[in-house]
Amino acid sequence: MEKPKKKYKGKWRNHYRLVVLNDDTFEERFSLKLTRLNVFTVTLVSAVLLVGLTTFFIAFTPIREFIPGYSSSEVRNETTALLRETDSLKAKLALNEQQYSRIKMVLSGDITSEEYARIDSIAQVETTISLSDFAPSKEDSLLREEVAREDKYNLIEGAKARTNFVFFNPLKGKISNGYNPKEKHYGVDVTAAVNTPIKAAAAGTVIFSGWSAETGYTILLEHSYGLLTVYKHCGTLTKSQNDKVLAGEVIASVGNTGELTNGPHLHFELWSDGYALDPINFINFE
Repeated sequence: MEKPKKKYKGKWRNHYRLVVLNDDTFEERFSLKLTRLNVFTVTLVSAVLLVGLTTFFIAFTPIREFIPGYSSSEVRNETTALLRETDSLKAKLALNEQQYSRIKMVLSGDITSEEYARIDSIAQVETTISLSDFAPSKEDSLLREEVAREDKYNLIEGAKARTNFVFFNPLKGKISNGYNPKEKHYGVDVTAAVNTPIKAAAAGTVIFSGWSAETGYTILLEHSYGLLTVYKHCGTLTKSQNDKVLAGEVIASVGNTGELTNGPHLHFELWSDGYALDPINFINFE
């Protein structure tokens, strides 16, 4: 058994000569003594060096940027920034979509059954409270009347009431048609002569100013605390979308535009967080 092992080990140490000859003259140009062990060692060392050099160049030189799957720190930072900006734009787009749906709902007068049920429930609660069987004293009655006079035209309650958010009368005139959510009439119709100035009920931003087939020239203002005022059937509009307006500033004039009108008037609506409110509870139009 020892002879085959020695013979096998001897093969690794057998000497060989690598000779390069001239093919025409058979002149020896180059020769090299080799053994199998030397060839294996040189090959292994060369492979290790090649792998090491490749790793070095990929890890510490810009050449890695040309390899698919690798990117520089600047590219990664830019990618991260773009992803954050994309998420921010998506959030803004979602908010714009909600605002667009809200504007579309106000313009068309289409409200879902759930929203109408909430409005109806609020009205029922207010009726129940107003018809409660409390028997206040004389002093309490006087105090109630005083508070009612002060808060009649103040929509904001609680801590917000301290801001004294009071609406400006957009148009003085006679109310020809009142607030009636059951008939999808979510505002009041105030009659006035053509070209009578229409004023902003409160300071805010114009979020829509344009033409609608049913409501004619229409302008929508967004105010603080989720409030929205709508002015329909105008004759002309003096403000454009994204304009900032002050309370009492002229934004339009009375007209008779749109399909759903039968004479010069202003159809005025007041919305709070997407729900219609009766304007006469907060504004004295006379």
